[in-house]
Amino acid sequence: MAKLTIKDLDVRGKRVFVRVDYNVPMEEAGGQMVINDSTRIKETLPTLRLLIEKGARILLAAHLGRPKGQRESSMSLRPVADKLAEMIQKPVAFVDDCIGEKVEQAAAALKEGEILLLENVRYYNEEEANDGAFAEKLAKVVDVYVNDAFGAAHRAHASTEAVARVVAKRGGKCAAGLLMERELKFLGHELKNPARPFVVILGGAKVSDKIKVIDTLLEKADTLLIGGAMAYTFRLADGKKVGKSLVEPDKTDVAKAAVAKAKMRGVQFLLPTDNVVATPVDSGKLNKKGRPIFDLQNPRVNSSQDIPDAEEGLDIGPESANRFAEVIRGAKTILWNGPMGMFEDKRFAEGTNIVARAVVEATQKNGAKSIIGGGDSVKALNKAGLGDQVTFMSTGGGASLEFLEGKALPGVAALSEK
Repeated sequence: MAKLTIKDLDVRGKRVFVRVDYNVPMEEAGGQMVINDSTRIKETLPTLRLLIEKGARILLAAHLGRPKGQRESSMSLRPVADKLAEMIQKPVAFVDDCIGEKVEQAAAALKEGEILLLENVRYYNEEEANDGAFAEKLAKVVDVYVNDAFGAAHRAHASTEAVARVVAKRGGKCAAGLLMERELKFLGHELKNPARPFVVILGGAKVSDKIKVIDTLLEKADTLLIGGAMAYTFRLADGKKVGKSLVEPDKTDVAKAAVAKAKMRGVQFLLPTDNVVATPVDSGKLNKKGRPIFDLQNPRVNSSQDIPDAEEGLDIGPESANRFAEVIRGAKTILWNGPMGMFEDKRFAEGTNIVARAVVEATQKNGAKSIIGGGDSVKALNKAGLGDQVTFMSTGGGASLEFLEGKALPGVAALSEK
């Protein structure tokens, strides 16, 4: 069933609670928290502009980081209010709480077309507990509920699910924002009956993260291209050596089952035939999580399907990248989730970049529909300066995967039907 969207609503003079995903990356600079990627803010601007045009009084709610019910100044949304004001070119009021008297007063003072950003909802443990009483407090001053936070829609939290139920119970409307509408369109409707050939590119670290997605997509895809560290689990399942590569030895049965299902359904299932490897050497340092940091030395192309014992696979090799690119260029629908290697390090980025360029070529020259399923694939495309040349980039990581698996997302299920 199609969900109600803000296009269907009359919100003039009404207070509209908009759940947005402003969980933006920040770092400290000169004693202040500075946003270093404002993509998630930018993606909400069309929704906010339409609500302003329609005369809504807008209350924005979001989470930032994992403060675990504590007031962590480094996770305050105050810098987001300043950034949003700069991007939307109008004032954005901020209140340093999300419930209570201060919020009620600030909400009462809102005029048509004005915006108020509430403080981090995760300063309260009740948010993640999806607490009904907390949701009542959040919903106390609002008439309409809008969810534009697809990236958080797979979580049944107070601001993503319970508030919608409170508003609906009072007879209020619960609608999708324009970003949410686009996510549901491209990850849902567009992939129900994709134009063929339908090519799925899956990468990233773990097969376990993508088991259900692989299983679901094998019902629809013409070709599956597997890269990233998850490819090593498939190689291990095939009896190959994987050296020191990141691998899930307990998931080889799952890998074998996926290959068997692909064969049974006539789906082309391609794994890398060569890799870029390096020798990991313990640096004697620890990362923030207390784990050893390894220096990756002597990067080189390994043309064998077996990886030497002392080496780690960190990218697909040039032969595999070009083979994948050839398949991608012939596609009419492309779904990409997960990079081909450790693209953050330019020595291991070329496989991902070749795939990215092929996706763009198929889109721009052949009219293919290219859908990027959130997370690191989006980062990789943006890093390569190609983000604006694909059909759609999802803002959800985990939410995209769960939606592609066919799961009902609590934040979507709570919205009113058309």
